[in-house]
Amino acid sequence: MKIIDPHVHMTSRTTNDYEAMAAAGILAVVEPAFWLGQPRTTVGSFIDYFNSLLGWERFRASQFGIRHFSTIGLNPKEANNPKLSGEVLDVLPRYLAKDGVVAVGEIGYDDQTQEEEDVFARQIELAREFDLPVLVHTPHRDKKQGTVRTIELVRKLKFPEERVLIDHNNEETLPIVLASGCWAGHTIYPNTKMDEQRMAGIVKKYGTDRIVINSAADWGISDPLKVPKTIDVMRAQGIPDDTIEIIVWHNPVAFFAQSGRMDVAELEARPTVDRSQKFQDNSVLRGEQVKAAQ
Repeated sequence: MKIIDPHVHMTSRTTNDYEAMAAAGILAVVEPAFWLGQPRTTVGSFIDYFNSLLGWERFRASQFGIRHFSTIGLNPKEANNPKLSGEVLDVLPRYLAKDGVVAVGEIGYDDQTQEEEDVFARQIELAREFDLPVLVHTPHRDKKQGTVRTIELVRKLKFPEERVLIDHNNEETLPIVLASGCWAGHTIYPNTKMDEQRMAGIVKKYGTDRIVINSAADWGISDPLKVPKTIDVMRAQGIPDDTIEIIVWHNPVAFFAQSGRMDVAELEARPTVDRSQKFQDNSVLRGEQVKAAQ
């Protein structure tokens, strides 16, 4: 079965995670720009981070036969410093034009402040300018209200709903998203958000239309193998493989292919792994670096 994890923060993960993901059948990942756990203090730290997503991280994934894509944006947790957020918004266009960037994101609400809404709206307009879809973060607190406000803002700005993926849904917010034209993402976490059993129940109830799952694995307690683990649970509950593959491959690929920067045919074959290659003199190999090419 072909698998993509359409929301995973690999910058926070070890190289061993890439190895395990490839062994589990994951062919590609989408890595959204996100909060690093503590506030950045200068625009330069954002620039270095965005460069890393599009450079080193893409190379590191390729060393395990995984194709790496990014979404670039200002996370809502960092949108409440107007001076800094303005500087970040000014540099975003140089990154949104680059190959491998398949959406603006993750953007949206956190505390649902006016500052967050202003930054959210500006980034939706950037998505329109660069003809990109958007990946939306829904808040951990008052998620239902944040979801409703997201859809209201998208409609106010007349941005195409079919180009919006609203992530981190639960049983309360999913019907709201499906009633719109937006896509519905679900994060499978060890202890919070959604788990494998609940997700299987959602698929049985709602089917596959515009439904996506991801691990959103980052520096916290999370698991980059949650997509293949959810596949196992769905199978155990009698959901057919062709139905599962719609959710873990065809739907996310179709959504991000709207960017025009994701070659669907190319995705289906693993890239050749050559670990003799280096990125700016850096290699994933250590020690004697034997068996460099595989």
